[in-house]
Amino acid sequence: MNQDDFSESYPQPAEGEEAAPVENPSDESKPNILTRWYDALAQIGLGESLVRVSTTAIFLLVTIAIVWVLRAVYAGPSTAGESPEKRAAGPTPAAALSDSGVPLQPVDAGVSTVGLRRFANLHTIIPDRPRKEIEAYTVVEGDTVIGIGEKYGLRPQTVLWGNYYTLRDDPHNLRPGQKLNILPVDGTYYEWQAGDGLNGVAEFFGVKPEDIINFQANKLDAATIGDFSDPDIASGTWLIVPGGERPFISWSAPIGVTRTDPASAGVLGPGACEPITGGAVGFGSFIWPTDHHFLSGFGYSPETNHYGIDLDGETGDPIYAVDAGVIVYSGWNDWGYGNMIIVDHGNDWQSLYAHLSALNYVCGQSVGQGTVIGAMGSTGNSTGSHLHFELMHSRYSKVNPWDFLPPP
Repeated sequence: MNQDDFSESYPQPAEGEEAAPVENPSDESKPNILTRWYDALAQIGLGESLVRVSTTAIFLLVTIAIVWVLRAVYAGPSTAGESPEKRAAGPTPAAALSDSGVPLQPVDAGVSTVGLRRFANLHTIIPDRPRKEIEAYTVVEGDTVIGIGEKYGLRPQTVLWGNYYTLRDDPHNLRPGQKLNILPVDGTYYEWQAGDGLNGVAEFFGVKPEDIINFQANKLDAATIGDFSDPDIASGTWLIVPGGERPFISWSAPIGVTRTDPASAGVLGPGACEPITGGAVGFGSFIWPTDHHFLSGFGYSPETNHYGIDLDGETGDPIYAVDAGVIVYSGWNDWGYGNMIIVDHGNDWQSLYAHLSALNYVCGQSVGQGTVIGAMGSTGNSTGSHLHFELMHSRYSKVNPWDFLPPP
């Protein structure tokens, strides 16, 4: 700085005047700008407010600084400046080390390896061990042959075949309190008879003799069984036939109970009729036999020897002929159907109505479609009022009524 610059900044006193004292900016005895501002605000009553505002501002700044530092520490290295491909690839994992400190080779994706992390499954189901012996089951209210089979993972026919002397191949014979044999596998249960041969019994049930011999629960010894035609098996021994099947013993009406041959139903009971000449002929289409069009329990189920549908209703409800025809059976059924009527429609179709509480027509009478032929009931093997209804065709056997009745 030259003399002129210095003079402009600090003018010199005129000749004969004393030099004025120069203020020292660093003189601590003089108030600085902040002090002067505070004094000015204090004179108008804002000094205390300024202190509070300043303190709050400082606190916020410090808080923001701490948050920024923590984010920088825990967020990891910044990806700023990296290419999109590198950021998409994610961080490069550090090489894993073995117990000896040697880097391990990475494993290709999709390759199974030991040491995978497994999580506890709180709902793990431990499967039951396969049963080897027959289990006893007590029937309770509401049980069905189908339901019992599902409970044990068996087909419903296995339940029937394992309990012939109790159920007689009739699912309607199921009653609360009955003791049933539950086979360990699907198949049949057979009581050995004197004179039986293993080859003949196995062939009847559709299996091999070895299937019966080797089944553990039968407790047969292949080394001592002897000649298959006369095996060393005591009469009265019950054997499980795994995978075996047999025809059901029919307790329903035979196929083709027509007006020209109604005597074929004679095995069913005293309601069978004599041959009939003439009579009404049906239209080939059907109406509902009851006012209610929903099931009371059993549906069409050949696997349980149930070839009809059980329609719900109350005792005394009217039962209608589903088509015109002639009565070819009217009376008691000895096989569990109670009071029963069969109508031959004269066109290869027949219809059956069981468990009736009243019969309005007798053998040989003609009825029209919609005629009230009887009243609903619970006679025979029945646990409640309903109609057991079947449709039969002389050539196509027993059919599912749901396929031929109009929509409900």
